[in-house]
This record gives sequence, C-alpha cells and structure tokens, in this order.
Amino acid sequence: MLALIEQVKGRFQGDPSFEYNLSEINAEAAARLIESGKEPVIKEEARLIATIEQIDRAVGIVPRGAFVKTPLGPVHENRHFEGLSLVEAKKLSSYFHFTEPVNLKNKTLLEKADLDPSTDFLDSLEHDIPRGSWSIQLEKGGTVVVLRSLLWLGLTFYHVPTTKQFGYVYFGTGEKNLDLPFML
Repeated sequence: MLALIEQVKGRFQGDPSFEYNLSEINAEAAARLIESGKEPVIKEEARLIATIEQIDRAVGIVPRGAFVKTPLGPVHENRHFEGLSLVEAKKLSSYFHFTEPVNLKNKTLLEKADLDPSTDFLDSLEHDIPRGSWSIQLEKGGTVVVLRSLLWLGLTFYHVPTTKQFGYVYFGTGEKNLDLPFML
C-alpha cells in the first residue's frame, strides 16, 4: 500500500473521503488490484496515514543518549539523560533517526569500536543521503538548537541543551522535496 500511495503526486485535497483513481496514476498497479478483487482507488485518508508514516520513518529524530538499549534488546527512555551539551548539540552526529537502523549494520568493526552499544544503536544524521539535507541553527541566543529537514520541508526538530526537552513537529504540504539533490 505504501508503494502505491507514493505514486500519488500533488497536494492533498483536504477531504478525507476523496478518492484517487489508481488507473489514472499507474495502470499496472490498478490491474493487479482489480485481479485480486480490490477497488483501484485510494482514499485521501489512507494517503495521509501513509505520508505520516513516511515522514516519521525518514525524519523522526532524537538526541544521542535520550534512549538506551538494554543487553537483551528492548529500547527504553534513558532516565539519566540530562540533554546534550551546547557543543555536542551543534553537531549533526549527536542526533539519530528513531527507526530501525540501516547504515549501522554496514559499518566496519573498526568504525563500531568507538560506539557505545547502549546509546549508539541508531543511525546518525551525519550519514544521511543526500549530504546537506539538514539545517542546524541556534535560536534564542544559543539556548535552543533547531534542526530543519530540507527533504521534508516543514519538519522542525528542537532541543534545549542541558535539559530533557526535545521534540519535532511537521507543518508542511506532505510532499517530499525530490529536487533536493539538485539544489545542494
């Protein structure tokens, strides 16, 4: 379903019951759906759910150390996390994607030797492709660090250094910036 919804281009209509006709977008996918006995339409409500999932998977981030992984595998909120220092908060390597790691598995043993397995179990933002897809700024006289995604325009992450306060919000059109590699 996510692959089908990614093919729908353009802005949202604003009506959850609006139906996109898949035969107009992708005839092959529509034919497969008809063969399996399903309607070749996608409701805007389903597209919105899939887009939120895409955004969370691509740009949902947390500061380094905010979560810990136990030796048995479960991930928990780190009760001892007191925030990043201002120096660390300015570095892209201090922020991780809050999803299942992909690039971490591809690292060599030498690269993994410097990592702490309890806190460095997620993918760092510094290795995102394309490079330069994040913007870091200091706000309020250096008391708040703000990261903005240039891939999903409208996503803003904030962290107040030396405190537990962090989070992100998305106010955008729901369209991925596919032109980003050409803009950098």
